[in-house]
Parts: sequence; structure tokens; C-alpha cells
Amino acid sequence: MNEINLSELDFNPWNKIGKDWFLLTSGDREKFNTMTAAWGFAGVMWGKNVFVTVVRPTRYTYEFMEKNDLFTASFYDEKYRPALKFCGSYSGRDCDKAAQAKLSPKFIDGTVTFEEARLTLVCRKIYAQDMDVSLMAEDVRPANGSDPIHKLFIGEITNIIRN
Repeated sequence: MNEINLSELDFNPWNKIGKDWFLLTSGDREKFNTMTAAWGFAGVMWGKNVFVTVVRPTRYTYEFMEKNDLFTASFYDEKYRPALKFCGSYSGRDCDKAAQAKLSPKFIDGTVTFEEARLTLVCRKIYAQDMDVSLMAEDVRPANGSDPIHKLFIGEITNIIRN
């Protein structure tokens, strides 16, 4: 894994996030969890390079995002699609997702990514807020009112690792 400068990054968010998906991971050597995500964006906020994602409070990863100041967004080659599907279909409360998905945890900068990741954004949480359904446009409001609404997490990108 090699650290790279943000200016060297070729990152198309419509492909990387929405089409290819990513693993959102938070925790430390003692305990961590990962989940597959396809919602988020990257850009500049408050003069900082940031990655933004959302997590429902019912997801196990939510507990780790709340508790920890760091998280990673890691991106993979297509051959890892089955691992991402697994991590999006099973809860870390019930199994060791990394082991079952055949992913190798890599501890870096006080948080977790995976050896198999082609690209990892290491992020420091700088803002978090529950989303408010009443402020959403009608056409994007959840159809099922019983689903908990997401919490928005903004992380300053502190390191970029490329395999």
C-alpha cells in the first residue's frame, strides 16, 4: 500500500461510489465493523478535502461511526464484488464479515481498511448530523415511514492509500 497525494487521485465519484460501491469501515484493532455502501460524495467543505457518507442507525457500523473519530472508505476491483455483496447482506453482529468475505484487515492511521482495497480514503470525522425527513423533497423521502432515516457523516480525508 502506498500513500498518494490528493492531486494524484483519479476519482470519478459516480463510478466509484454509485456503481462500484465501497466498504465503509470504522473501529480499531480491538473491534471494528464494515458495511457496503453506495451513497456518498467527495469534495471540499470548510476548506478541507472531505468524504461524506450516510448510515442508518440500525446498521452495526453506525455504532462504530458514532464511537470513533476515524473511518475509511475503501474501493475494490470488480473481482471483489462477491465480498462487497456479502458485507452488504450480513451483519457484523452475527458473523466475522471480514473473515467470511475473505478480506484481510489492515490497521493504518488508527483505523481499519483491507489489504485487498485498491484505494482507501482515511477520514477524520468532522461533522455528523441526523437527517430530517421533513426537510427532504417529496420525491426523495423514504417510501416506508418505518425505516430509520440516515445520519450524515463528513470526514476530512487525512490520508489516501493506493494498492
